[in-house]
Amino acid sequence: MQRRNWRWALVSLTASAVVLGCGNDDGNTAGDSASAGLIVDSDPQSCSALSSTGTPVVVGSGLSGDPAAPEAASGYRLGYKAKYSNSYMVVANTPLAVKAGCEVLKSGGTAVDAAIAVQAVLGLVEPQSSTIAGSAFMLYYDAASKKVTAYDGRETAPAAANNYYLVRQNQADASSPAPVPNARRSGRSIGVPGVMRMLDMAHKEHGKLAWRDLFNEGINLASNGYRIPGRLGDAISSNAASLRLDANAVAAFFNADGTPKATGTFTTNEPYAQTLRTIASQGADALYTGQLAADIVAKAAQSVGDDAARTPITPSLMTVDDIKNYQAKKRDPVCATYRDAYYVCTMAPPSSGGIGIAQSLGILETFNLSQYAPTNPANEGGIPSVLGVHLISDAERLAYADRDKYVADTDFVPLPGNGVSTMIDKAYLKQRAALINPNGNSIGVAPAGNLGDVPLGVDKTVEHGTTHFSIVDAYGNVVSMTTTVESSMGSFHMVDGFLLTNQLTDFSAQPTDSTGALVANRVASGKRPRSTMAPTLVFRGTQPGDFFMATGSPGGATIIQYVLKTVVGAIDWGLDAQQATSLVNFGAANSATTNVDGSNTSLDLSALIAGLRAKGHTVSNGAQSSGVSTIMRVTRNGQTQLEGGVDPRREGIVLGDGAM
Repeated sequence: MQRRNWRWALVSLTASAVVLGCGNDDGNTAGDSASAGLIVDSDPQSCSALSSTGTPVVVGSGLSGDPAAPEAASGYRLGYKAKYSNSYMVVANTPLAVKAGCEVLKSGGTAVDAAIAVQAVLGLVEPQSSTIAGSAFMLYYDAASKKVTAYDGRETAPAAANNYYLVRQNQADASSPAPVPNARRSGRSIGVPGVMRMLDMAHKEHGKLAWRDLFNEGINLASNGYRIPGRLGDAISSNAASLRLDANAVAAFFNADGTPKATGTFTTNEPYAQTLRTIASQGADALYTGQLAADIVAKAAQSVGDDAARTPITPSLMTVDDIKNYQAKKRDPVCATYRDAYYVCTMAPPSSGGIGIAQSLGILETFNLSQYAPTNPANEGGIPSVLGVHLISDAERLAYADRDKYVADTDFVPLPGNGVSTMIDKAYLKQRAALINPNGNSIGVAPAGNLGDVPLGVDKTVEHGTTHFSIVDAYGNVVSMTTTVESSMGSFHMVDGFLLTNQLTDFSAQPTDSTGALVANRVASGKRPRSTMAPTLVFRGTQPGDFFMATGSPGGATIIQYVLKTVVGAIDWGLDAQQATSLVNFGAANSATTNVDGSNTSLDLSALIAGLRAKGHTVSNGAQSSGVSTIMRVTRNGQTQLEGGVDPRREGIVLGDGAM
C-alpha cells in the first residue's frame, strides 16, 4: 500500500493573491454584502492549461494545446497525471465549464459562486447531461463553521400526478393507453425544475460575489459561440430522430440543411444567452415565475410534434403553480466514520446514493482491504485484485438490495426504524458483512436486510445520465455537486435555449412490484423521484474539519460503484487523486453480474476476469462512461496542496491557481 503523510494545514496562498475589499452597493443579491475581504488571485497564468511544451494556454482560445478543442467522445485518454494547486481548484467533465468556475474563484468567489458559473455553462455545452431546468444535489463544506450541508434540488412530480402518471394517458382509467411516443419523449417525464432554486438558496448562505456576475461566461459563450464538444456531437447524432420533433431543438442542434451539427461545429445559442441574462438580472425566481415559467409549462404541454408527421405527444400536467411553489431543501447529510480514521459525508434521500455508499463502506470495514490493492497503480491506477473486486462488489450487492426496497423520497415514504441511522448502523452492517465469503463464491443476488415489518416491494428502475464537479475555494470551502438532465438530452423538449429533463422516469412506472406490493419509489403528487447521485466529501478523523477529499460521478444507477471505488482507492489503497479516478471501474448492483470496465484497452484484465468467474461472478466487461471528478488535500514536498484528478473516460480537465 502506498503511504503518504496526510495532515491539515492552512491553505497557503500564492504570492500573487491579495485581499481586497470590494463591496457592491446596488443590492442585487445577498452575495453583495459578503464581498468585502475577497481573496483575489492576480496571477495571469491561473486558470490556464499547460500545453505539451509547457506553455500556458487559455481554455477555449482555440490555440494549440487548448483542452477545449473538440475530440472524439469515445475512448480512454491515457497518461493523465494528478494536477496540483496551492489555493483553489475546479474539476469537471467539460473544459469550458471548468474555466468558468475557475475564473470565479480567481476573482475571490466561493465554491458556491463557482458552482453557479459551472452550471450555467454546462447547460450550454453539455446539455446531454445537465440543464438549468434540471435536478441536482450538492454537498457543501463551510470551512469557518466546519459544517457539512446537503442541498436538495431534485425535481418534483406535478401536483396533478398520481401513481399511474407514467403509464396511463388518463390516470383514472385502467384501460387508458400509455403516454406517446413513449413515457420519456412525452411531457409526462418532465419534472418541476429544482437546480436553480437550490443554487439560489446556497448562494444566499455562502456566496461572496454578486449573483448577476456569475453568468457572464455562459452568456458570452452562448452569444459569441463555442465549438460542439465530442460527447455533445455524439448525443445530437444518436438522438436526432427524437430531437426532430421539437423545432427549438432543431434550431439549436441541426444545420440549415437538416443534418445534425457535428463535433467541432462552431455554434451559438442566443435564446440561452437571453435566458441567462434574465436569470442574472432578476434572480433565480425568474425561472420560477413570469414568462420563463410559462414557457416551460407550455413546452411541457406540447401535444403534437413539430415534425412533418405531426407526431402525437402526451402532454405534461405541470402548471405554473407547480413551478412557482417548488422548494429546494436542506437535508442532513448521510455521514459515517470509516475505519475510525475518516468521516465520510454524502447525500441523503431522496438520493439512495449516500446510503449506498455509507452501507458499502460500513460492510467493508470488516475486511482488511489494504492487502488487496491494485497492481502497478502508477499505470492508470493499476489492475484491481480479484479479492478486492469480489469483496467490494458483494458489499454493493447488499447495499443495492436495501436501496431497491427501502429508499425513496422520505418526505413521502419513511425509511424503516429510525431512518438513516438504522440503515447505516454499525452492528447491522457487520451482520450484513457476514453474508460475504472472502474464500467462496459471490452472493449473486442479495436479500434485503430485515429492518422490520415494512410492506414494500422491490424497485430496480434504471437511471441514466448526469454530470459531476468538485470545487475547493481559497477560503477552504468545498462543493461536491452532481447535476442531471437524466437520459442523454433529457425529454428532447427544448424551450428558451435549454432542454427539459425526463427526470420523472426515475420513478417506478408501476406503483407495485410483481408481488403486488407497493414500491416506495412510486409516483405521487409533489414527490421527488429516487436518485443514485452521490456527491461525497471525506474528512480525516471522526468529524468534519480536516478536509481530505471531494468526489462524485455521473453514471445513473452505477454511480455508487464509481464513487465507492474512488474512495476506497484513495483511503485503503493510497492512490492519488488521478489514480483513484482513473482506476478501472468495477462493482455490482444487486444482480449476478459484476461490472469490470473495459474502456482502458491498454490494460490486460483477462486474469482478473478469469479469477472473478472462478468465484461465481458473471462478468460484464463493456466500456463504462463514468465521469469521476476528484480533489484531495495532500502534503507534497512539505507543502499542503490540492491534488486533482479527472476521469479519462470523459472530456474534463483540472484548473486552479497557477497554470496546469
